[in-house]
Amino acid sequence: MESLVQLTETALPPSLFHRLSRRVGALKGERLRHTYQTTFWYAFGPPQNVVEEVIHTLRPSVAKGRKIAGVEWWLSRMRATDVRVDFHQDRDERLALSTGKLVHPKRSSVLFLNRVRGGALAVTRELPSAANPSLAPDRLEDLTLVAPRPNRLVVFDGTLTHGVLDADNQVPDGKLPGPSRERRTLVMNWWDHRPTDVPTWSETRYYRALSS
Repeated sequence: MESLVQLTETALPPSLFHRLSRRVGALKGERLRHTYQTTFWYAFGPPQNVVEEVIHTLRPSVAKGRKIAGVEWWLSRMRATDVRVDFHQDRDERLALSTGKLVHPKRSSVLFLNRVRGGALAVTRELPSAANPSLAPDRLEDLTLVAPRPNRLVVFDGTLTHGVLDADNQVPDGKLPGPSRERRTLVMNWWDHRPTDVPTWSETRYYRALSS
């Protein structure tokens, strides 16, 4: 089966990766319940924090001559025993909610910060289905799965459906018992225009521990 993703191991220089991991760890519980709603825009100016340094470093390999105006980024922090995100397509979220119009980024990407049990990223061409747990597509035969591994980068087309599997690498259908490590990733969507009402990091007071 054809892979839907581009994988890069050791995507960042080790020193930069370890600095990113330490800074994300230093956030502790800040906005943990709103991790998916805390998004920022970076238009490739001088980096103001470690994440913008990471994007600047990854830009040549991910953009690859594409017309990319900037990156919308956020941190995904959750446990694979309690997955908090459904299968979805990345989109201009505020535009979709206000008008119903679907506009997707050019490329989607995930940088894994640690290793956990299960918690694979699942990517597919099939559309999400409201009839299934976690909005999983009806057909799961063509899933491309990527296991979380430190400093592993996965890049895929911005129109593709994707989601996170649980600690048993099954479609999430409720909370699982037992302890698990926090699954940490940096999510970056590469756009040809700035998505609606997404602030820059410097325009907010969030995540000051990421400062360069």
